[in-house]
Amino acid sequence: MSDNGAGATKGTRVIALVGPAGAGKTSLAEAMLFAAGATDRLGSTATGSSIGDFSPEARARGGSTETNLYHFDYLGDHFAILDCPGSVGFSADGARALAIADVAIVVVDPDPARAPLAAPALRALDELGIPHIIFANRIDQAHGRIRDLLSALQPMSVSPLIARQVPIWDGEKVSGFIDLALERAFKYRPGKESERIEIPSDVLDRESEARTHMLEQLADHDDELLEQLLMDQVPAPEKVFHDLARETGENLGISVLFGSAASSWGVRRLLKALRHEVPGPAAAASRLGVTDAAMYAFKIVHGSIGRLAMARALGGEIKEGAELKSADGGHARLAALFGVQGEKTHKVSVARNGDIVAVAKVDGAKAGEWLTSGATPPPVDIALPARNCAQAIEPADRKDDVKLSGALQRLLEEDCALVVEHDDANHELRLRGVNDEHLGTVIARLKRRFGVEVKSHAPTIGYRESIRRPVTQKGRHKKQSGGHGQFGDVIIEVKPLPRGSGLKFDEKITGGAVPKQWIPAVEEGVREATAKGPLGFPVVDCSVTLIDGSYHSVDSSELAFRLAGRMAMQEALHAAQPHLLEPIHKLTVVCPSSATSRITSAVAGRRGQMLGMGPRDGWTGWDRVEALLPEAELSGLEAELRSQSQGLASYESEFDHLSELNGTLADKVVQPRVAEPA
Repeated sequence: MSDNGAGATKGTRVIALVGPAGAGKTSLAEAMLFAAGATDRLGSTATGSSIGDFSPEARARGGSTETNLYHFDYLGDHFAILDCPGSVGFSADGARALAIADVAIVVVDPDPARAPLAAPALRALDELGIPHIIFANRIDQAHGRIRDLLSALQPMSVSPLIARQVPIWDGEKVSGFIDLALERAFKYRPGKESERIEIPSDVLDRESEARTHMLEQLADHDDELLEQLLMDQVPAPEKVFHDLARETGENLGISVLFGSAASSWGVRRLLKALRHEVPGPAAAASRLGVTDAAMYAFKIVHGSIGRLAMARALGGEIKEGAELKSADGGHARLAALFGVQGEKTHKVSVARNGDIVAVAKVDGAKAGEWLTSGATPPPVDIALPARNCAQAIEPADRKDDVKLSGALQRLLEEDCALVVEHDDANHELRLRGVNDEHLGTVIARLKRRFGVEVKSHAPTIGYRESIRRPVTQKGRHKKQSGGHGQFGDVIIEVKPLPRGSGLKFDEKITGGAVPKQWIPAVEEGVREATAKGPLGFPVVDCSVTLIDGSYHSVDSSELAFRLAGRMAMQEALHAAQPHLLEPIHKLTVVCPSSATSRITSAVAGRRGQMLGMGPRDGWTGWDRVEALLPEAELSGLEAELRSQSQGLASYESEFDHLSELNGTLADKVVQPRVAEPA
């Protein structure tokens, strides 16, 4: 096979590793670096010796919490690896990086029963139009047939899957493989390059059948190859590899290879496939609309050498000191460029076409934006996971308020899935993220990197209260303490309104019973009283009308009428049969059809009201479930749904309406709130 195949193009090619958590993406990256000679030992995530997953948080959880970046040379070609987290809690970190990759390797488990775990990654790649290859890892632990794995994976892929290899079995263990394109057999040797052997006689029929099927798949998009097959001609190896490269580059077919990252099995064969069959950076530039030299910043990092923008150069090389246009029309000078290998950086003078570099001192650059020398490419659309989890936080030491604010600003720059919210009604600062694991890691980083320890608790549920019956109430504030006294006298009508109406104030004063300059003070007092009603929660959905009152020419004042309005409203609320309202959310769950019944049972067990279900648009074997669910029941829902669906179910929710809550559930909410001091 020539070293100048279809994939041997100029520029750095970027390989994204994607797939479910625990599939072995970081182990595969370590094996690729070792096989290419970029490291002198095979790093292991299990022992903490890997180049990637170097942060204490990643080491502690035994999995990636952020995208790892590596680079290596193989047979004269330069590659960069983006090792994207598989856990849904950290998937957003790899979403922007994935969008600018030349090819993605979807790392999967060889067990067909676990194949559905790859569905989200495969669908995302199809939607983004990114070429991809499937690598079945841990083949040494496989107990089923590769064809069963392909049958399980195929419904999740728009393009047909192309088996590139046939396993050689030694008893119940895979000991090697046959490359169907080369028609050569190889025996695995742990930590070493596979040894070429004769094709075992008991595999010949299976190999011939599998190769014929592969060639027929390629012939679907190559009339010349189809004619050769019909004429029983053997196509030249160059023809086969050219078609395989075309299938990958144009997303016509998805090659499937296998091996074991931990033993370095099949990794060199994978590297050769990447070298000869993966398109170069020009294809990514065309897909992303890049016409002039540009850099796409996909991540911001704050480290020991300051703020760095992780960016990929496309459309040409970009030198240190170059001045580029930022998204806001300003100018950004590239003060310094760094190559990145795990947690280590080294100075470079130029970002070659396709390179990924860290750019220092470009404060105007934000994640998800282009820096360009000419025309600005269109924005890169990415899909972020729903931020369904929230924690209310406060510094353990009140003196760290300013310190916490600065730390959160940096984390927000680094983590596109993190949101900071201020709930003024409950006086809470909230972190909102993907799940508990995500927020737990954020809180750990606050302490480790910024020295800010925080206390956290579940956010206050947005309960409200309203009234059932209309009431007319008098409120009088009278005080005499020598000199000028205080006098304010009002009569208000309070009536319930339809749900969602909020609080409305009006006045029908005649004859100047309450002078106009003090009516706003009455409204202010009324609104103060509704901030915390008889049940302890803000009052909504009622109208208040000032209908009468009286004043004193000397003792009346703005303060007196505000206090009178508040007193009247407080007494009216007690008399108007107050009742509790709880927030109800509209819930949309997507899940594999095999888990739908368990999902609906879980939702119903949380006081959910089913609205309907049906197939998920564009997803074979997936359903969409819609329901109404109380906000109080959302806590822990994400973990429960995932436990019922092999970790695949996800949901989005949004506030829908307030609904009356009565009985013991209401008592449990009201009693502690009423006991609080006013």
